[in-house]
Amino acid sequence: MTHDPVLLEEALLFLRPERGGTYVDCTVGLGGHTEALVARGATRVIGIDRDTEALRTAESRLAPIAGRVVLVHADYRELATVLSERGISAVDGILADLGVSSLQFDSEGRGFSFRRDEPLDMRMDQSSGPTAADLVNAARETELADVIFRYGEERQSRRIARAIVASRPVARTGELAAIVRRAIPGRGWQRIDPATRTFQALRIWVNGELDDLDTFVRTAAAHLAPAARLGVISFHSLEDRIVKHTMRGIAGEDDGFRILTKKPIAPDEAEVRRNPRSRSAKLRAIERLAA
Repeated sequence: MTHDPVLLEEALLFLRPERGGTYVDCTVGLGGHTEALVARGATRVIGIDRDTEALRTAESRLAPIAGRVVLVHADYRELATVLSERGISAVDGILADLGVSSLQFDSEGRGFSFRRDEPLDMRMDQSSGPTAADLVNAARETELADVIFRYGEERQSRRIARAIVASRPVARTGELAAIVRRAIPGRGWQRIDPATRTFQALRIWVNGELDDLDTFVRTAAAHLAPAARLGVISFHSLEDRIVKHTMRGIAGEDDGFRILTKKPIAPDEAEVRRNPRSRSAKLRAIERLAA
């Protein structure tokens, strides 16, 4: 499977792996960022992911540099535990790419995309937790509407939730997408599929993507060595808002940190043409100042 890491050169510019040292790729995915960190000089990279399929793929890709990579099955929010178990108190750089990986979107049976009709799963870690179908079929109509509005920023959330409840049980992505499309009044041509926001909302809900994101950013910053940097790539405004305000809070409370990105770094036109999925990516970075 081909993999084009998002904002790769920009992330490397901020993280400066040519200095050597230990880095953490908190969402290793298919291994593209980790591979580049090592190629540019990182002595060791600890790669974390909660998706076991992604870890297997990354292990294969990174086999030539296996001696410099440690892969860990964990949620990125378990960063403190992952480092503590390895006797590490501070690292030389941390990267978190919060987006859904190409593997998750493209692999059959994962249920992240409505472009194929498959089981409505959406779990990044398929070894635990309820699926999207479990939640959709058990939730109250008001709860569903709130989730779709809050996480999908979908104005027609109540109409969509009502249609979903009336059509339950819903077991497949094709069913859900069709229900949402029927529920939203026709408006002619639309830039995105009417089901897009609902699928985003359910994915965020299933995986708790916004839960404790602020705590993660603070934890990651606390584990930076002097002159080390944290970079976070987000893919929608809800994530980016949390990252922005948390980084600003850290820098405002502690003059030992400084924000490196007054405005988020976005992919250039060439990257968006090469990898359309990168179009909504935003990179923010913060540095612990040298003592």
